[in-house]
Amino acid sequence: MGGETCDTISAPGMNLPLLRFSFLLSTFLILAGTAPLSRGQEVESGYGPLPVFEFHSGFWVNLHQFLYHEARLRESTPEAKAAIANPAAPALKQAPLSLTATEQKTWDQAIAYYRANYAGKDPQINIDLILLKNQLGDFEDCDEILGRKKKTCDAGLPGNIGVILEAAAPVYRAHWWANQDRANRRWVARVAPLIREQGVGLSQRLADIYQSTWPKAKIRVEVCAFASSAGAFTTLDPLRVTISSTEPRNQAPDSLEVLFHEASHGIAIPVEDAITRECRQRDKPIPRDLWHALIFYTTSEVLRPVIQEAGPDSPPDEAILPRQATKMSRVPPDLREKFTQRGWEEYIRLLNFYWQPYLDGKVNFEDAIAHLVSAV
Repeated sequence: MGGETCDTISAPGMNLPLLRFSFLLSTFLILAGTAPLSRGQEVESGYGPLPVFEFHSGFWVNLHQFLYHEARLRESTPEAKAAIANPAAPALKQAPLSLTATEQKTWDQAIAYYRANYAGKDPQINIDLILLKNQLGDFEDCDEILGRKKKTCDAGLPGNIGVILEAAAPVYRAHWWANQDRANRRWVARVAPLIREQGVGLSQRLADIYQSTWPKAKIRVEVCAFASSAGAFTTLDPLRVTISSTEPRNQAPDSLEVLFHEASHGIAIPVEDAITRECRQRDKPIPRDLWHALIFYTTSEVLRPVIQEAGPDSPPDEAILPRQATKMSRVPPDLREKFTQRGWEEYIRLLNFYWQPYLDGKVNFEDAIAHLVSAV
């Protein structure tokens, strides 16, 4: 099982990316101070103010995510392979009925720009894409992002991306935006009752498990027709979730689990730190994706009673679970499938055996992490 070593490795030239990151982050912080403070685009749920999350269906972020999606479809990417395997999903028209020659040229130029500059980058970890997404979200109340008509709507975007987006905006608005915005708002309306009823309790429970605290401010969720090949992703500093409203895996009641799983990426840092400490003490490599697998497992366990899975619990799979573990919990088929798809079969066995007792209150946090790392 692959992994990265616990030791910090320095390499010649390493300071250059760090300086670039520092510069970009400083630029973002300066620009963020000029962003409009209005949140007029926050999606109204119909259930009054919601706890924990705030949902946005912003024009500029949706345009950006759609262009990114379309660009990656033209590459050899997970999105392209998924579209070939399942052309019926997501259930939105991916091409307008007709574009004028001028519109087609403008749209093709935008996609070409995204293919050249962004299609090969991961929106969850690439600093350019993170800053761009956040900045577009902060300027969602503006009809423009270059500030030609209104100086406060100058998003200060780098390079030529602002020009590209403003040129593509009329085409997107004329042919796609109404349907995508409607799908986003319909998705929020469906998840809102679950958030209102269960949001506070679930957030407190997860924060307690991760030995952390939930943010006092609501976590911003960018609801888009398209997000990533996974259907959702999270970026940090600030903690924001981007989720696809059209992805079949994100529909209620599963949407609740996806939201809290994504939010946990920013809440469960103490778990990642604890795993790292144990690795260093034992001079072991950090098991790849163990922290992510633990979040999947924990979110599923905590939310399973809430989403009320149909039918009785499935019997344990002896091929997956050790004999002793079958007495502690049952692993539902959907969770087992998620782990199998990611090649985490061994992790689900270990989490069930060493982490589940902690969730049940039978061992403390430190011992659970220590036993888990020792067994990997």
